[in-house]
Amino acid sequence: MSGNITLLVGTTKGLFLVEGGNGRTGWSVSGPHCNGWPINHAVGDADTGTIWAGGGGDWHGAGVWRSEDGGQSWELSKLTAGQMDDWAANDADFAAMIGWEARPLPFGKEFAQVWSLGRAHGRLYAGTKPASLLESLDDGRTWQRVQGLSDHPSAGSWQPGAAGLVLHTIVADPADPKKLWIGISAAGVFATEDGGATWERRNRLSNAESCAHHDHPAAPRDGETGHCVHNMMRAPGTTDVLYQQNHHGVWRSADGGRSWDEITAGLPSTFGFPIRVHPRDPDTIWTLPLNGDMAGRFPPDAACAVWRSRDGGQSWQAMREGLPQKGCYFTVLRQAMAGDARDPAGVYFGTNSGSVFGTFDEGDTWHEIARHLPTILAVEALDRG
Repeated sequence: MSGNITLLVGTTKGLFLVEGGNGRTGWSVSGPHCNGWPINHAVGDADTGTIWAGGGGDWHGAGVWRSEDGGQSWELSKLTAGQMDDWAANDADFAAMIGWEARPLPFGKEFAQVWSLGRAHGRLYAGTKPASLLESLDDGRTWQRVQGLSDHPSAGSWQPGAAGLVLHTIVADPADPKKLWIGISAAGVFATEDGGATWERRNRLSNAESCAHHDHPAAPRDGETGHCVHNMMRAPGTTDVLYQQNHHGVWRSADGGRSWDEITAGLPSTFGFPIRVHPRDPDTIWTLPLNGDMAGRFPPDAACAVWRSRDGGQSWQAMREGLPQKGCYFTVLRQAMAGDARDPAGVYFGTNSGSVFGTFDEGDTWHEIARHLPTILAVEALDRG
């Protein structure tokens, strides 16, 4: 993969690698990897080329797969037991068929899936369903729980979103290994500045009165944005600017999440899943609005557009060239938009209908670079250029 951009595409039927070469052309697909496990998220290390893929479910249990050779071979760190383990424990023939061996698992049956991964400062993090945060100091071979988050005083009141109580977003500070933000649906944004020992809940509105007109069940109220955060990303720079796509609106924080300003005005809906920030410009962002949580969750008017802002969300522009404008009913999920750091920056998104689209001019034009994959759950870009 040296010199290439490889998209790590997590799907309901395994991980796929979509490779575009150094010129972001001639895209090819390999997979499925990870024994066909549902893969909710994957990340890679550009320096070593190591790839991690997290997922699982009721059948497999939860685990994190690791490849150190560009996806040619994989090793599984299985974290919890699933139904297959129960079957194998009681059926020697089935156990032999799948190569199962009885051994203790580090988290028993405490959670069913890994939903998100993050890597920073030599540490690997994993978010689970039900929501907890795990940490690995040995590249994913062994894991321990970040107990400070699980012990948060509010933990007993956390409510699940439609997909369950999931820790789906992990955001690191590139300069400070002790700072981390996470998003839980539907418990909101949490932040630590002491390496995970303590956590602060950060969902406060900068101006509560400006949001008093919303009547949606997930709308901001009681001085907070609403706890059903869908995706969150930190902007480049040293000022801790954060953006989030919430269940009800798009938000910007200039102070690391301590207060949030709504920047939804100008978008065609308040609902969507992913958000993406430019790798060098903290005011350039992309999001993909959908028509509403109760209206089908597809692009408004069945015409796809990625909406771009160049001024931190003060104004928005619909970018449509190359995207389907008739009969478009796909959904783009929370982890299914990624980007590279090249100039101009590339942005990529995957759909639940199995297509991957990319732009190499920061959104002006789009190209379908892969199609007919299984339902896409996540996209990340590994750039070894």
